[in-house]
Amino acid sequence: MCAACLADPPGHAGVRAAVAYGAVARTVALRLKYGARPFYAATMAALMLRHLPTDATRLIPVPLHRRRLWSRGYNQAALIATALGKRADLPVDLHALQRHRATPPLRDRSARERRATVAGAFRLTERGRDAVRGASLVLVDDVYTSGATAEACVKVLRAGGAASVTILAWARVIEGASD
Repeated sequence: MCAACLADPPGHAGVRAAVAYGAVARTVALRLKYGARPFYAATMAALMLRHLPTDATRLIPVPLHRRRLWSRGYNQAALIATALGKRADLPVDLHALQRHRATPPLRDRSARERRATVAGAFRLTERGRDAVRGASLVLVDDVYTSGATAEACVKVLRAGGAASVTILAWARVIEGASD
């Protein structure tokens, strides 16, 4: 663990990613997210599979708010989680976690602003309360940037009784790295 994590242990069981965020990873993520290329999710999932914790019992995608889901037509994290679940033969719960408050895009915001923006934006659904209790969950997302969104989700999942939550993303932004 890094010094910061030793001083203030995170609520999750680790962050894993298939690739470091760079030009190629960004292109793939943006084409999935905004380019109406949902089939990219299967490719991402194939590369993420080897990073899946062996004790995982259920996959939970980071949810979109219903307005963003409606405008985009799909949730990229849900597509990745579904493809990953098929490959790993693990259940995927698309409706356990809900983004009940719309948030503006986090792009171009500092880590502090990102945390403030997503604070309180997520909650467990009634179905989710039963699904997460005692489970070793994997929270699936496309890109892990500052961790603000993932941490907000982890907080809700752990409060709901999850035994552990590991974060698994397609790409992780590495501070100080250049494209």
